[in-house]
Amino acid sequence: MKFSEVDEQTWPELKPYFDTCLIPFTGLSGTETPWEATAALERLRDFMDMAEIPFKGRLVTYPAVQYGNTEDMKLLNEVCHNVKSIGFKFVVVMTADSDLSIEDVPESTLVLSRRRLEGSDSIPMPAIVSGQISEMWQQESRVEL
Repeated sequence: MKFSEVDEQTWPELKPYFDTCLIPFTGLSGTETPWEATAALERLRDFMDMAEIPFKGRLVTYPAVQYGNTEDMKLLNEVCHNVKSIGFKFVVVMTADSDLSIEDVPESTLVLSRRRLEGSDSIPMPAIVSGQISEMWQQESRVEL
């Protein structure tokens, strides 16, 4: 579910079912041409679909953090911390093009970097994403890929 689909009146009844916040991270530098930025956003969208579609009803997707430098990592960590403080038990950061790890975003519960996952050729990417999120919920601890 996208953050924009939740309103103030329905949130109290929905909140018990949505324990996981998904934070997209694009990792743009600002040096991309418009078509390169569009392609990066499309790759991120396609990667996020692997979590949003199978887990609709348990994930709330927040707005993306678009740019990625040292200061933006601080912002990304702060956002993860803040969404936990409003009641999300799990915070998943997803990125298609950046080589992020849990060390980069220690306030998250899980970091899924498509770039890091691509080496698992024998298992389809959607199965890897689904498996990592399911494992996070089962273990309720920090997981890194």
